[in-house]
Amino acid sequence: TVSSLVPSQSCQCLAWKPRPVGAWGAESQHVVAGYSDGTIRVFSVSRTEMELKMQPHSAALTAITYSTDGEMILSGGKDGLVAVSNPRTGMTLHVLADHKGSPITVLQCTRKQYHDFGVEGGELWLATSSDRRVSVWASDWLRDKCELLDWLSFPAPAAPEGLDLPPSLAVFCPWEHGALVYVGFGMQKEALFYSLRKKQVVRKVSLPAFATSLSLSPATPFMAIGFGDRLLRLQPCPAGDPQDFAGHDDTVHLCRFAPSGRRLLTASHSAVLVWEFTGG
Repeated sequence: TVSSLVPSQSCQCLAWKPRPVGAWGAESQHVVAGYSDGTIRVFSVSRTEMELKMQPHSAALTAITYSTDGEMILSGGKDGLVAVSNPRTGMTLHVLADHKGSPITVLQCTRKQYHDFGVEGGELWLATSSDRRVSVWASDWLRDKCELLDWLSFPAPAAPEGLDLPPSLAVFCPWEHGALVYVGFGMQKEALFYSLRKKQVVRKVSLPAFATSLSLSPATPFMAIGFGDRLLRLQPCPAGDPQDFAGHDDTVHLCRFAPSGRRLLTASHSAVLVWEFTGG
């Protein structure tokens, strides 16, 4: 396991390397992990050994992902810095300080059509920080280009002293081109659909509480949303009656759809559940 290979450090986040385009049925054999000492380690799953170690951060890692082609690693730290590193050379190509001062909560890449936004690049990616800010970027890794496309900042009321705020989470919408979905502590308990073309919130979905986790199905227009009262909600989009499930023992802090959209993994303090969708 990753933890046993690095016993002296705490693994804070990890991501599977995407499988090569066209390699149907092939499983990725590499995973990247971010640690409490600011290091990134790439592991071979088949050989159960570490292949690469880098340290682009001086603070603990809080988010990590691969680019869609698996050629770059994007990592975010507790200090808000985002690094772009090349796992082939071990070199860090960019360090972005736009979110400095607030921990990075989400990093995500997508192959969405970037031409529509008037910028050059091979993919779009976003970074979200705990202060309710989201940055959206267009990147061309081969040309070493990384351009800021949009900057979102979501308002919130003054938080009561000592309150443990829910996380700020944003993801690209797989079934609504040019849109992303945001949840977090704010003026209302809701999920916000933001259009990158119109540069505004175009739809709001009311929630029973502030969300603690979020995942969008890549196959059908459904959101999975976790809450602090052991509740998991499946929300059809753009409209429809939600389905609520109470199978967890604590806060549902992780929701993750499988690439097929047929399964959903959710996790709380001491339970990991796998949900299967059998409908057409």
